[in-house]
Order: sequence, then C-alpha cells, then structure tokens
Amino acid sequence: MAERRRSGHGQPHKLSTFFGVVIPTLLSMFSVVVFLRIGFVVGQCGLYQAMVMFVVAYFIISMTVLSICAISTNGALDAGGAYYMISRALGPEFGGSIGIMFFFANVCGSALYVLGLVEAILSTFGQPEEDLGHTPQYAVMPVGYWWSLLYASLILLLCVLVCLIGARIYAKATFLIFMVVMVVLFTIFISFFAVRPRSIPLPSMLGNSSSIPTTANFTGFKLDTLLGNLKANYTVDYTTGMTMTFATVFAVMFNGCTGIMAGSNMSGDLRSPSYSIPRGTITAVIFTFITYNLLSLLVACTCDRVLLQRDYSFLQEINLWRPLVTIGVYSSTLSAAMSNLIGASRILFALAKDDLFGKVLSPASKTSGSGNPWVSVLISWFLVQ
Repeated sequence: MAERRRSGHGQPHKLSTFFGVVIPTLLSMFSVVVFLRIGFVVGQCGLYQAMVMFVVAYFIISMTVLSICAISTNGALDAGGAYYMISRALGPEFGGSIGIMFFFANVCGSALYVLGLVEAILSTFGQPEEDLGHTPQYAVMPVGYWWSLLYASLILLLCVLVCLIGARIYAKATFLIFMVVMVVLFTIFISFFAVRPRSIPLPSMLGNSSSIPTTANFTGFKLDTLLGNLKANYTVDYTTGMTMTFATVFAVMFNGCTGIMAGSNMSGDLRSPSYSIPRGTITAVIFTFITYNLLSLLVACTCDRVLLQRDYSFLQEINLWRPLVTIGVYSSTLSAAMSNLIGASRILFALAKDDLFGKVLSPASKTSGSGNPWVSVLISWFLVQ
C-alpha cells in the first residue's frame, strides 16, 4: 500500500489513453492529406485503386502497430517510446542506434511541418511578390526568405513553450486542436449532403491553353458521377506538370498513414503505458482508416473527375463555411509539428538517461520539478530551428 502511494505521488502528470495516445496519434495521421489530397488520390487512381491503396498502406503500418503492441505489453515502460522498447528487447547498443535515428527523424519532421505551415499561411495571407493591381485585403503578410524564417521561428517558439510547460499543457493544447479538426471534418461530411450542385472555377494550369476546362462540377450524389470515378485515369499533375503513376500517388497518400508512433513517444508521460499504447494506437488507426475510405467514397459520388484532378483544395469550395478547411489545414500541421518536437525531446531524454553517449548527452537527462525534460526540449528546439 505504501509503495503504491509513493508511486502515485511521483506521477502527478500522467496522461490517460485518450489524451496521451489517441489524440496525438490521430492528429499526426490527419495531416494535410485528409484536407488537400483525398481528391487527388481518387481523381488519379479511381475509387477502386484508392481503396486498395488504403488497404495496402494500413496493412504495412499494422505490422508496425502490432509489433509495438507486443513489445509494449511485455513489461514496464519508461520515457523514450520506440527507443525504450527496442533497447530493452534487443539491447541498448542496437536500441541506441535506432533511437538516435528516430530522434533526428522527429527533428526533421517537426521542421518540415513548421515550414509547411508557413507556406500554407503565406499562400492565403502573403502579399504577392509582383504588383497585380488587385491585392486582396487579407494579404497583409510580407513575403521573402527572412520573413518566412521569422514566421517559422515564431511558430516554433509557440511549440517549444507548450512543450517546456509539460505534458499536461501539451495534452490540453492538442485536445483543443483535435476538437477543431473534428469540427472541420464534421462540416466536410455534412457539406456533401447540404451543399447544392454548383460549378467551381479551376486554378490555372502549367501550359494553360484554350482546350483546358476552366470550371468543373460538384454534382451532388449521382450514379453517373460515381461510375465515372471508379477506375484509374492517371493524368498530368496541374501543379508540377508531371504525369502521375500508381507509385507516385501511393507515395503522397502514404504520408497520411504515418504518425503512428506519436502515442508511443509519450510512454513516459502515460498513466499506464502498457495498457494505453496498444489500445490507443489501434483505436486511432481504425478511426483514420474508416475516415479516409468514407471520405473517398463521398468524393467519388459527388465530384466529377475534372474537379478532383484540377483542384486539390476543392473541399474549401463545397464547404458550408469556406475558411473552415483552411483552419483545419493550419491546425493539423501545427499539431504535427508540436507532436514531433515533444516526441524528439522524449527520445533524447531516454538516450541521455541510459548514458549511451557518455557526457555528450548528460545535460539532456535533467528534468524540472514536475519531471519534464526541459533540457531535451531546448536541444530539440535548437536543432529544429
């Protein structure tokens, strides 16, 4: 009894399965793919091949998920996520080599998401570099290399402040973002039923000519539309001018199936990691699989082929309130950047605790009074910056 009381007293910051595993994993998997690339996948591959792609992709990640579940239930877990599991199962030397690579992968992932968020913000609010004579009122942000670096630094500063405060405030921040993303997804599903058929203007295409259509149709639920979207029709990508193939589309789509390690990275902050990691990760994987396939089916039933192939942001045009999709893109990208940053810090902290690299990483083992590895967070932030 006394031992239980002591262990409970030393773990005031522990997170539940929902806040510590389900939400981080869902937000890491729901990247911009769900908002900007579902139409691209269905438009190029057709509904049949799109669903085959999802089955193949989720079969691949399921092998990793089941391995995580098996290892995480073998014994007590501490901070470090996949590194901790591998190092205890296969030895610290092998686990350390995997851990350091996984740490840098999270660092690079966080930087990539921050830059992607800056690009998304500037595409909406950035001032055009050339004077077009009709600059929108909301285009108020200066553009350029140093401005982009400043915006990225400010976003990263927000992420590191959340991570420095600790896992509990991180859980609250991700829960707010999760609610925003769920509201956006809900409005997207409702819009397919509530919005009337309409003609949507298409963005310009590389090598534009008079033979290329300038509008496409949101038809609503029609059998002819579904039949026209069943089979593959690989064409030139209007943003790059490259002809798409099954492999290139699969590569783009698979990015929306990654992020499954976000929950296991929080193993040291979980109330019961051996219980939470397998249940939370599997729940998130099943939820995203159902969402992707259902969204693909609705898109195939309501949008003609030209719209899917020529406007990747068409969900904005058919949404009940257009800015919601943009907010969803910003929110999912910010949460992914934050998740990668805090995940990197936890892996670095575990590496430092195991003393695999001697004095080089010894400062990273320091924690605050609440157990937050603040030095590891700062080192991760510095490398991302």
